Amino acid sequence: MRHIIHADLDAFYAAVEQLDNPQLRGLPVMVGGSPQSRGVVATASYEARVFGVHSAMPMVTAVRQCPQGIVVRPRFDRYREMSRKVMDIFQQLTALVEPLSLDEAYLDITGVVETGRLPLGVAIDLKRRVREETGLNVSIGVGTCKSVAKIASDLEKPDGLVVVAPGDERDFLEPLPVGKLWGIGPKTAERLHRDGVETIGDLATQPDEWYARRFGKRAQGIRAKALGQDDDPVKTERNPKSISAETTFAEDLSDPEDLRQVIGKLSASVSGQLTRKEVRGRTVTVKLRLADFTTLTRQTTLPDYTNSEAAIVETAWQLLTGEMTAGRAFRLLGVGMSGFGENLPGPQQLALPLFGPSIDD
Repeated sequence: MRHIIHADLDAFYAAVEQLDNPQLRGLPVMVGGSPQSRGVVATASYEARVFGVHSAMPMVTAVRQCPQGIVVRPRFDRYREMSRKVMDIFQQLTALVEPLSLDEAYLDITGVVETGRLPLGVAIDLKRRVREETGLNVSIGVGTCKSVAKIASDLEKPDGLVVVAPGDERDFLEPLPVGKLWGIGPKTAERLHRDGVETIGDLATQPDEWYARRFGKRAQGIRAKALGQDDDPVKTERNPKSISAETTFAEDLSDPEDLRQVIGKLSASVSGQLTRKEVRGRTVTVKLRLADFTTLTRQTTLPDYTNSEAAIVETAWQLLTGEMTAGRAFRLLGVGMSGFGENLPGPQQLALPLFGPSIDD
């Protein structure tokens, strides 16, 4: 039997800002872009959430709903630093850690429990260590599978702790709204409501043929999660299909020199991520969003695998210049690399391609 923890730091970005600046503690903090420049909320403190502020909300709307809120520009280097400290604590407990983002991860603590420790005690000790060593609160859910643990961690936020004992999975899931289940988004939940499926318990009682009609290839996975029986393991090595970086501008850009600088910074970020993950790719993609919100992607495949910043910069720049027509301005740019292959040692000299048919919209 497995024992899985889902750990989720509470309002992470805002919590770090309140930790570093005691004057912000107890106040509604909204981390994100400026309301004057189409910024969005990255994270809101719980004091701001009382007013309906939530992540991905336009900052201008957040300020309207919570005029007393304090807008703080994000400091991602600091958030990554704090995330590493928390992940180190997780790794000291178990080597089986699957980070999902800077602020959440799965931990397989089966080996720890098999030494005689109770899952509840492990979770309490983990919360204590995170609090004492970083000053942050973490909400924890514990279950025999990842989906149950993830749902449990969200139920008593902030600073929550919910343990679902082995054998209690169906009773725990049964009364919860069907939208709580991993893999059931808002649109799918609406369709299920029309079928009379309101709770996870309702979903669990449906016959196999019904699952096949509603979910196709996902049918067995959704059914297993509804029953609290999914066997998805904690994956310690995540193999990304792509690595990218993007930025939205406060004002639309059209000047070639400005755009070239942005392409350089984004390409450097992608190259750095490739180097840290020890992977190389062949397909360079540029994402473009125009002033009228039209979004385009342009991509090409290089002759060899690379993580070279210079190669990514030049390739991305050539892709962008093909779209720089008179009167066109950009509100977002992104650079990505995919098509990963063998991590060959040593530098590689690349012949840059001629751009032609390998283009997506």
